[in-house]
Amino acid sequence: MAVEKHDRAAHFPKIEAKYGQPMKYWFGVMKEIADRKYPEQIAFLKEEHGFSQAHANALVMYSRGSKSSKRFDDFAGFLKKHDAIKQKTLRKVFRVIQKKYPKLDLVIAWNQPMLKLGTSYVFGASVAKNHILIAPFNEKVLKSMSQDLEGYKVNKKTVQVPVDWKVDERLLLKMIQLNLKALKS
Repeated sequence: MAVEKHDRAAHFPKIEAKYGQPMKYWFGVMKEIADRKYPEQIAFLKEEHGFSQAHANALVMYSRGSKSSKRFDDFAGFLKKHDAIKQKTLRKVFRVIQKKYPKLDLVIAWNQPMLKLGTSYVFGASVAKNHILIAPFNEKVLKSMSQDLEGYKVNKKTVQVPVDWKVDERLLLKMIQLNLKALKS
């Protein structure tokens, strides 16, 4: 059976090999616990059958009808699921960066918009209900920019900005510049 990269069924041969039962058996297990919530199903597979997180997630999501982990083909598709304010902010963030660094490729990875240079991720963003997270993919960049980031909530690898952020172009460009410099060294 040919499967594409994002097809959850791509995990099935390894699930059968690693956990010693055919998929028919595992689909039966999922029918027995179909009334449980997602976290309970994941925990059951991990605790009772020794599943890894990835294999448990693939089986649970497939059993719930999600045959593919890929949700968006492009940036426009990603934006469609968000309201106009978030769309405007994200468009501006990526436009500012790509105007200064046109060689960066805008891709969708982990169902989020990311900028890559070759095989290296340089910048990414994700959207929550009440904020947007921006990420330079380099903790050292965040540490070196600590003064620039005063007033923002800085996590280990991300910076939280408001959904209606008045995009700080200088901050974004410095983040990218430092990250590109680190990639060269």
